[in-house]
Amino acid sequence: MSQPLYKLLSKREWQQVLETQVLEGFGVDLVDGFIHLSTADQVKETARLYFSGREDLMLVSVDSSCLEDTLRWEESRAGALFPHVYGMIPMSAMLGAEKLPLGVGGEHEFAF
Repeated sequence: MSQPLYKLLSKREWQQVLETQVLEGFGVDLVDGFIHLSTADQVKETARLYFSGREDLMLVSVDSSCLEDTLRWEESRAGALFPHVYGMIPMSAMLGAEKLPLGVGGEHEFAF
């Protein structure tokens, strides 16, 4: 079953993705050897834990059906299964990106 998955990137990182037309990962992705993604239910907590107060974030949505064999669901935070991509994500798999506004108290505001 296809579902959108989400990646939080800085505006600078998103600009690099636009230039190269591929998401190869950044920071912790490169260290861990896979691209960290989140489901809609997980991404809010990911933003709160790792990106609180950041004003330069983009919420990138990815079509999970385009990831084929590179997508694995692996245990992570609190034992939950998180989507990890072993490889690159082509631009054709990205559904879009939007600026993630910062709300009161430094928490990001999601449209969902």
